[in-house]
Formats: sequence, C-alpha cells, structure tokens
Amino acid sequence: MKDIKLRPLDDRIVVEPLEAEETTPGGIVLPDTAKEKPQRGTVLAVGPGRLLDNGKRSEVSVAVGDEVIFGKYSGTDLEIEGREVKILRESDVLAKVVK
Repeated sequence: MKDIKLRPLDDRIVVEPLEAEETTPGGIVLPDTAKEKPQRGTVLAVGPGRLLDNGKRSEVSVAVGDEVIFGKYSGTDLEIEGREVKILRESDVLAKVVK
C-alpha cells in the first residue's frame, strides 16, 4: 500500500473505501447505479487526536492499516493522488474489523 501525502488534523482519519460488490450472493451482476456505497475501508492516515480542555490529546483508537466500518453517509469524499478516499472523524467509525 502506497503512503498517502495527507496528514489529518485532530481526531480525523483518512480511509480508502473498499470496492463495492460487483455481484449479489446469487450471482447477479450489479450495474454501477445499483451498487451500495461501501461502508468498509482501510485506514491510510490518522490524526494526532482530539485536543482536550487540559491541553493534552486523547488517543485515537485506530491505526494505519486497520480495516474499519463507518456510517453510510459519514465523512467527506475526496480524490487525492488519483485515489478515492474518505476523511472521517473518529466518532464516525462504528467498528474495527478484527481478523
């Protein structure tokens, strides 16, 4: 995985969404317009953490390389260096996939 030249601020993370499913479990090929927005992705970059009232930073609970599940309409979609990425707040991440 090529490193991305983007450094998120505070508790934001940069995620590369996984590709949407091309076929249904029954084998039906889906056109682009019928595909669900992906809700899983790989973390590419992590910010330093949210700044607390006492001046310290809270620790972010995901790391680069983690696979995460996020809300369907959360975050901001961008194209950086020819890659589709999503910038999310840590609170938009619903779960970390454990392998």
